[in-house]
Amino acid sequence: MVGDRMTTIEVAREAGACYGVERALQLAIDAARDAEGPVHTLGPLIHNPVVVSELEAEGVTVVDDPAVGRGATLLLRTHGVTPAVEAAARKSGAAVLDATCPFVKKVHRAIERLAKDGYQPIIVGEAGHPEVEGTLGHAPEALVIGSGADLASVEVGKRVGVVVQTTMAKSVLDEVVVALLGRADEVRVLNTICSATSERQSAAAELAARADVMVVIGGRSSANTTHLAQICADVCASTHHIERADELERAWFEGAQLVGVTAGASTPRSQIDEVVEALGALTGAC
Repeated sequence: MVGDRMTTIEVAREAGACYGVERALQLAIDAARDAEGPVHTLGPLIHNPVVVSELEAEGVTVVDDPAVGRGATLLLRTHGVTPAVEAAARKSGAAVLDATCPFVKKVHRAIERLAKDGYQPIIVGEAGHPEVEGTLGHAPEALVIGSGADLASVEVGKRVGVVVQTTMAKSVLDEVVVALLGRADEVRVLNTICSATSERQSAAAELAARADVMVVIGGRSSANTTHLAQICADVCASTHHIERADELERAWFEGAQLVGVTAGASTPRSQIDEVVEALGALTGAC
């Protein structure tokens, strides 16, 4: 209860860690337990600093150089890497564990197929994002387009093939495709947005439309979490993106009857439970 009004906390029907993240975390936990030498991840395993810190406490450290050497175990991050980086990791003699999300692998295969079939490959995604960089390794000639407006400054061929960063919002893909239809003779779209991403976005939008306050949990560098936060903010003005429970502020919930909670695909259930428990203590909700 905040003030004299009862507060209800509701978690979105689809929220939190997806299969790819759970798989990667299990690989890391098993490696920390079983490996005799040092265990590393090539870049943060997932975009969640809380989880990365917890893994470090278990002896799984982040490195930027794939050449960790013989005797070490190296996990390739969920976002994937370029073929060249993977080859360098294996050449170093390390035991390489591929924690790349299976849905990201699907994007790699899709863009290779489009390029092979003679389409000009386009990646709808965020330039510089690790997943996009890894995908570019499978089609270096591909264009990276973040919005329909980005097309104004690039040359588009007659036959265009499109893949999508797995965590992009469907609305961005739709916007880019509409813009392409007016410029190319043929546009082949392989919608590689992860189903978990779409499900979380839909559930978050539905809850945010009813909530007085929305709390979105996940790393600030996580693309899927920041998209969730934007989707929620579009329909619920009082939307707050947090990484940790201790970021919650009592003032956010004054007068709120329904507090909605959602979380990105890189947020484990334990992190959601921790925030819900803190919200209960803060608001007096049952």
